[in-house]
Amino acid sequence: MKTVAQLLKAKDQKNQDVHTIQWDHTVFEALMRMSEKNVGALPVVRDNEVVGIISERDYARKIMLKGLSSLTTKVHEVMSAPVITVDTHKRVEECMNIMTDSHLRHLPVVEDGKLLGLLSIGDLVKEAIAEQADLIRQLEQYIRGE
Repeated sequence: MKTVAQLLKAKDQKNQDVHTIQWDHTVFEALMRMSEKNVGALPVVRDNEVVGIISERDYARKIMLKGLSSLTTKVHEVMSAPVITVDTHKRVEECMNIMTDSHLRHLPVVEDGKLLGLLSIGDLVKEAIAEQADLIRQLEQYIRGE
């Protein structure tokens, strides 16, 4: 299986950009950025360090259901923290296990304290399916003696 570094490198350029939100911004600002960038989550940063992650799920569960205002509530009040991250040496399968075990949909990639990317469960499933399809093709060729 590919490593996180290989997966990040293979992503489309538009999907390689990592959009973040500062920890002291409002939830409304985070929602606006998510909508503008068409993403479901944003790593939360403070002093250039990833300190959490905020997602549409956080908004639904921690703002809407509790009757809070997204205009006045700060991101750090509702973000998921501590954030689980991976480095570029992890394999896709390991990342899938982390996400499944921790019930995550997004996984920040951090190397030497620097945010390099954000993997979604969709990124990992797409890669796993591609690798399985390639393995099936190879096995079929082997059986046919090619």
